[in-house]
Amino acid sequence: MPEQQLLKPTEWSYCDYFWADKKDPQGNGTVAGFELLLQKQLKGKQMQKEMSEFDRERIKIEEEYAKNLAKLSQNFLAAQEEGSLGKAWAQVKKSLADKAEVHLKFSTKLHSEVQKPLMNFHENFKKDMKKCDHHIADLRKQLTSRCASVEKSWKALTERQRDLEMKTQQLEIKLSNKTEEDIKKAWRKSTQAGDDLMRRVDLYNQAQSKWFEEMVTTTLELERLEVERVEMIRQHLCQHTQLRHETDMFNQSTVEPVDQLLHKVDPAKDRERWVREHKTGNIRPVDMEI
Repeated sequence: MPEQQLLKPTEWSYCDYFWADKKDPQGNGTVAGFELLLQKQLKGKQMQKEMSEFDRERIKIEEEYAKNLAKLSQNFLAAQEEGSLGKAWAQVKKSLADKAEVHLKFSTKLHSEVQKPLMNFHENFKKDMKKCDHHIADLRKQLTSRCASVEKSWKALTERQRDLEMKTQQLEIKLSNKTEEDIKKAWRKSTQAGDDLMRRVDLYNQAQSKWFEEMVTTTLELERLEVERVEMIRQHLCQHTQLRHETDMFNQSTVEPVDQLLHKVDPAKDRERWVREHKTGNIRPVDMEI
């Protein structure tokens, strides 16, 4: 009815705005309001699955990256560099091994704390939504059937009343030989049709009440699930960024020793140390005198 109030006037709630059908943009038919809500929920579940798959690919990349870093750190290239520069170079290679470990831990945590929970959240959601859809659809079919039944009964009552009025008028103006018994018979049929209409209206109201209750309950549940899904994903994405921050911090920590050693590189001291270790003598040749 035009004057009915919204159930949740200030919340843009699902339970207030999806009672009617909507024209299907991809066809000539219509889509029930509840079906639109269901499609949104299933789309959300699909997006959640794709986010999980995205993280799975990220994990593979991190694992491969860690593997390659670890392999490179064991390379013997420039292993014979000496002095302070040699120490700095050795630390560069060690930092690669440390960084490989950091990224391997990151991929492990990303799997256990983000990707896997995303994949498993509401694992049976799609199946549950299908059951819910069938239940609401059955209630709506029942309501539609009973509405048609009321209309049929209303037409039958109208015909009985018209028949009764016609026979009554004919009797009054003596255009027919119908007896009073015929009038009573027509009256009984009209009364029975009225009783049948009332019974069918009552059945319709029962179906309408049941559908209304289930629609409100289910749409509010879908609303709750959507909020829960979005909040869950938000929390896991926050966890994702937190892991990224931690990884960046650990990566920075692997670089700091390299920076420290690079600042200590001293060519003069390296030369002194090397000369002391490898010198062959400091007596120089001089000019001959005869």
